[in-house]
Amino acid sequence: MESKLKRWWVTKQSQTKKQYRLKLKDFRFVLLYVVLLMPWLGLYGSTLSSGLVQLAWFWVLPFYIFVCIPVLDFIIGEDKQNPEQNTFEAKSHHPWFRWILILFAPLFLINLLFASYFFVNSSWTWFQNLGWIISHGLLGGGGIVIAHELIHKNRKLDQTAGGLILALVFYGGFKVEHIRGHHRNVSTPHDQSSAKFNQSIYHFLPRAILGNVKNAWLLEAERLKKASKPVFSFQNENITWLLVSLVFLTFAVATLGVQSIVFLACTGLIAILLLETVNYIEHYGLERRQLTSGRYERTQPWHSWNSSHAVSNIFLIMLQRHSDHHYIASRNYQVLLHHPDAPQLPAGYTGLAILAWVPLLWFKVMNPRVLQALQDKPVTDSD
Repeated sequence: MESKLKRWWVTKQSQTKKQYRLKLKDFRFVLLYVVLLMPWLGLYGSTLSSGLVQLAWFWVLPFYIFVCIPVLDFIIGEDKQNPEQNTFEAKSHHPWFRWILILFAPLFLINLLFASYFFVNSSWTWFQNLGWIISHGLLGGGGIVIAHELIHKNRKLDQTAGGLILALVFYGGFKVEHIRGHHRNVSTPHDQSSAKFNQSIYHFLPRAILGNVKNAWLLEAERLKKASKPVFSFQNENITWLLVSLVFLTFAVATLGVQSIVFLACTGLIAILLLETVNYIEHYGLERRQLTSGRYERTQPWHSWNSSHAVSNIFLIMLQRHSDHHYIASRNYQVLLHHPDAPQLPAGYTGLAILAWVPLLWFKVMNPRVLQALQDKPVTDSD
């Protein structure tokens, strides 16, 4: 009986894999690795030039992210097409989409070490150093996007790869707080990563970062106490990832020198700021209704801002279909859905990040949209 069951399962798995054949469009996520190479292409370009052009090469990646991608989003527009229903499950579990993310973790580690080496051992101007730091900080922010997808998975390898990326930017607690805090409390006053209406990003950022770090420790303490386990032990995920961060930093200092601390600390901070800027955009002003019982209505697509801008979604592995991500958090990035009933952002995250850093412009563009979204949202979950 067991043998027959095993043969049936193997056959079923084989049939499931055959149901979906990769299409040309599925290979677009390889562009993640083009971005990883951009600072190095800029570094090579700087060796072939002089003067202002040589300096400009160090800023290739920031220019691409904050200028080229928003322009391409504007020209190409949105991709609102959803995955085909007959291949939905097979596409969701195709190994290509999983391994292309897992591979990023070791490459990101190697990238940071080599980037630190060049920072420590090169006689660059302050302008070149700044471009180098910001570029690799942006890569760290992109790494967090990949880590975010990985930590939502159940497999140990995915979880470990996601945790490693977060530890490399010194934000390991995000692995705990995001899953058990943010997803439970999103768009409520209890969530530090949900920006309130008329809250500026400069008011939001310190509260989000410090609040989320604190909440990560509280959540782990609560979990371990319920399991009758010591809070200060290796069973505490926050301690585990903090140790990984310290081991990484110690190795960098021992092999590259104390100056590497400056580079790694700055790139980590930029990555964290970029992450929380994205959080600011994703839920700005949206609210879940509190019921008379005291609980909040179930999270629906209209509790997160949605964006299906084609180009930025490639580099953010469909994160901008954030309405569907919060609606069904276990759904894999390659099959996230566009929800027309969700509030729609006027641009992708890379363009709106610049807008968010100028509060007067942000409020002018987004506040009317928030008021309209709150007016349009359906009423759900009665007591």
